[in-house]
Amino acid sequence: METGDTSVTKSRSRGAFALLAVLHAVGATVLVALVAFATPASADTTWSVVPANAKGPDGRSVIDIDLAGGQQVTEHIAVINRSTQPVDFAIDANDGYLTAKGYFDMRPSDVKPTDGGSWIEIPDKVTIAGGATAVVPVKVSIPQNATPGDHPAGVTASIDTISGQVRVQNRVGVRLNIRVTGNYVAKVAVTGLRADYHWSWNPFSPGTVDVSYTLANVGNVRLAPDARVLTSSFAGENTWDDKSEAKAREIMPGGTRTFSARVTGAWPMGTIDTTVMAIPAPAGKPLPGITAERVASGTSLWALPWPQLALLALLLLVLLAFRISAVLRRRRREKLLVMGGRSTPPLRA
Repeated sequence: METGDTSVTKSRSRGAFALLAVLHAVGATVLVALVAFATPASADTTWSVVPANAKGPDGRSVIDIDLAGGQQVTEHIAVINRSTQPVDFAIDANDGYLTAKGYFDMRPSDVKPTDGGSWIEIPDKVTIAGGATAVVPVKVSIPQNATPGDHPAGVTASIDTISGQVRVQNRVGVRLNIRVTGNYVAKVAVTGLRADYHWSWNPFSPGTVDVSYTLANVGNVRLAPDARVLTSSFAGENTWDDKSEAKAREIMPGGTRTFSARVTGAWPMGTIDTTVMAIPAPAGKPLPGITAERVASGTSLWALPWPQLALLALLLLVLLAFRISAVLRRRRREKLLVMGGRSTPPLRA
């Protein structure tokens, strides 16, 4: 499912097995919006985790936190036990990251957090009666020397089940966008630019340029960069603008994403120059006063007009064939005239 501002689920139970098989086939982690359900293998247990205030769920889909170094705040999550029996849930916090396809995920619970997840204090577990909701405090304390910018994290409620001889942890959680105030830097770098030309074997139709490139977030805030691809040749210019949603292009600080584009209408008239221009637009809340500098990277390729040359060669062959045919016909007529002249008897005086 789509990431963005969503809750997080990592469930490997029988009830969700088919869905997980599809999602893992595309390299995604299970992510759901607002209300997430998980069903462990051993019992009919479902639960959800959503952002909350001290009284209960507050309608948010993600928790946004903006604090300076040395400050702290207490947020809340609501864990809703939708089962009929009481359940002991383990509460866990860890660093967040984006998968290669842009889905938000959390580090496994047995991995020690080193960034935003290490700034979170939560109870180790909570017991919730069947059909009840528990509000769990989430205390976030920013270190005094924390680096300005974004430090994604998440909080989950989980239970463990045994499937055969395998211990399976089922997790449902909420994303925390922790932003440390200070000097924000929105900057991207374009790397790995590659362009390939594909001819249309219809000589009266232009070809396409397939472009792949990698954007690296070298700043300190989350970015959803806009991109524009421009190709230019002797025959003119063509452009491609990325129309995907901003959240589908989100890149965390220090992260990279690879994108592709197909520019149509490119005639193979020799050298084709390809340029990728990227604007590092910040993701999430607007950042007043921040300067987002446009960056560009270019490459060139050579595209000969093979279909057009093939058509020209065919036309030349046809003209040559007509020429040869015409010469042969003329010679045949001349030969017939000569033979006809020899067979005519001489006139007598």
